[in-house]
Amino acid sequence: MHEPSPPVPKIDLRREGQALLCVRAEGVGTLADVIATWQAIVADIARHRPQLVLLVDEFTGPPLDANAWRWLVDAMRGRGLEGLRIAHVKPHGLGEVEHCEIFAGDAGLVVRVFVREREARTWLFYGARED
Repeated sequence: MHEPSPPVPKIDLRREGQALLCVRAEGVGTLADVIATWQAIVADIARHRPQLVLLVDEFTGPPLDANAWRWLVDAMRGRGLEGLRIAHVKPHGLGEVEHCEIFAGDAGLVVRVFVREREARTWLFYGARED
């Protein structure tokens, strides 16, 4: 008897103008789901070259731990995220996503985490450039 396949995350990418890539990710939020989301983001960045990324992360499973976030940030180095402003929104609560912001900053990326999409959009367009 076959084990049921884990559900595949739903990843919706759309652009708002030339500058903003909006990503909405839904599903369980396993490490594989998060990796698939970021792989979709870097592929789109390579094609369309946005300046801003808004990720609305609606994954509902247990949060990734600090080690998983560190591994993910290290895996994304050199993949085109450098020089972009990235807002990571967790509307169901931040969990441990603050590790993403810390490790991304250590890697030279400009990333902030938010609970509300409106605040994330404000930061993306009007936040201080030295963040």
